[in-house]
Amino acid sequence: MRKIVAVALLAAMTMLGTVAAVASVATETGGHPRTGQWAGSAPQAPAPPKGGVKRQEVSQEQYDILIGQCRYAKTKEVRQRCLTQAREQYRVGAFNPALDCRTYSGVSVCGVLELSAPQRACVEESVGGGLTRRRAEVECYAFR
Repeated sequence: MRKIVAVALLAAMTMLGTVAAVASVATETGGHPRTGQWAGSAPQAPAPPKGGVKRQEVSQEQYDILIGQCRYAKTKEVRQRCLTQAREQYRVGAFNPALDCRTYSGVSVCGVLELSAPQRACVEESVGGGLTRRRAEVECYAFR
């Protein structure tokens, strides 16, 4: 009986996390990325609100990932912009379940990735070859 309760609780927590992530995407981009206003377009990092930056609270681990993922940016300028955005948009506090963090091929990233045109093409090619979009984004961001 305990195992059933544990599995049910885990399933409920997973669903809540999925709902929170989808709601986060919907409020940031004007709808679900596959069906909303921007369907078919590559996700873009949200613009900061007018009058200043709304900082999100994240755990130390999430913050470290956000800062660390900047090393994969292909140019010094993009790396610097990535670091500046991460420092301005996030602050260490409590774990943020709405922040989309994932790890593939030993590379951990959080949030929306700023992909170059060749990286976006890589994603489309990889998705066409059967890879999930989330995995393709991480691998093309880190390795292309």
